[in-house]
Amino acid sequence: MTADTSWLTEARLGLFVHWGIYAAAARHEWVKSYERLTDEDYQPYFDHFEPDLYDPEQWAEDAWAAGMRYLVITTKHHDGFCLWDSALTDYKATKTPWGKDLLAPMVEAFRARGFKIGLYHSLLDWHHPDFPVDLYHPQRDDVDFIDRTADRDVTKYADYLHGQVRELLTEYGKIDVLWFDFSYAGRGFNAKGPDEWRSAELLAMARELQPGILVNNRLGLGQGDFTTPEQVQPPGNEVAAGNGTQVPWEACHTLNGSWGYHRDNHDWKSPALLIRMLVDSVSKGGNMLLNVGPNGRGAWEPRALEVLAGIGAWMRLHERSIRGCGPSVHVPPADCRFTQNGNRLYLHVFAWPMGHLHLPGLADRVEYAQFLHDASEVRRVKVDPHEPGHTYLAGLPDNTLTLKLPNRAPDVDSVVIELFLRG
Repeated sequence: MTADTSWLTEARLGLFVHWGIYAAAARHEWVKSYERLTDEDYQPYFDHFEPDLYDPEQWAEDAWAAGMRYLVITTKHHDGFCLWDSALTDYKATKTPWGKDLLAPMVEAFRARGFKIGLYHSLLDWHHPDFPVDLYHPQRDDVDFIDRTADRDVTKYADYLHGQVRELLTEYGKIDVLWFDFSYAGRGFNAKGPDEWRSAELLAMARELQPGILVNNRLGLGQGDFTTPEQVQPPGNEVAAGNGTQVPWEACHTLNGSWGYHRDNHDWKSPALLIRMLVDSVSKGGNMLLNVGPNGRGAWEPRALEVLAGIGAWMRLHERSIRGCGPSVHVPPADCRFTQNGNRLYLHVFAWPMGHLHLPGLADRVEYAQFLHDASEVRRVKVDPHEPGHTYLAGLPDNTLTLKLPNRAPDVDSVVIELFLRG
């Protein structure tokens, strides 16, 4: 059965949530590895995890208002801490002071609001007693620890990994996306890949338990149902399968460079930049999966809410230039992007020009043009390019559509001109 990706490419914008006990450390979700913390060093974050402000219904409302239509939540990150009440470990939310499953109410709230549900699950586990130390493990530089744990059995860990994935795919209803992270065979000391994870078996189980589920490309088995460029914007729409065909993809991005809550990180992207990144992705046939890292009390910090509100305000006026759209065969002017849905072509103007925009090849294709935010007409300049006295059109190709623009750009974060094409 070929997985149906149509809902994914229709949605175009999703919410990523990285949340776990690393939120208490508040200095990146890789803090245990970056700072070489032992289990004992890391234990206080578990012992004091009590997210009393956790409100998944409000999360869902805020994400929906931002224009997001699917959720991907970290069920377990590399530190091994589980948001759900797994029967296979005590390293889970129900054993913290909070004492309750955090995943179930989130899935319920987002599904009720209309979201598709995706589960992120780390293939790594720095807490598990049979996960062999490798190049990313917090104790990778501790020779004594490596010697003491030399008999760790990755096959036993793989059994645990498969068992937890089975729990997730049988206890939380229909799951639309399984987002694994990540394989790294050949990268160095004890690097792990599809052989260690038993990736082919894991994928087969996922498809058996959840027919139609979309699985990403990080099992080490190839492209998956969609690919996941991280913290980059692909330079063109060349994200393709080995046979050269376009495959669905999503660029996953942070608000400030950290996936988990990072109190002292102030390198925040603006709503305008994130909107342009979203537009850029859609213009190349891709999605954007935008991350929020809740804090240790389970709240989204004000800066995140402000950014999401800015995106939502723009999406309220410009949603139809994103949702259900994809790339166009038409070539946009410099500093612009095209997205298209049927006979509606959307010109996203990133840099405001002086007076005019020239669109070669479209003069006889466009029957009407308007600004999308307010449906006000954008008039065309009806001038023969060969007519004397109109030097500003000199040298333009025949059949160039020239739009007359106001000197001042409309007061929106990214201007969109909607072009209605003739059939």
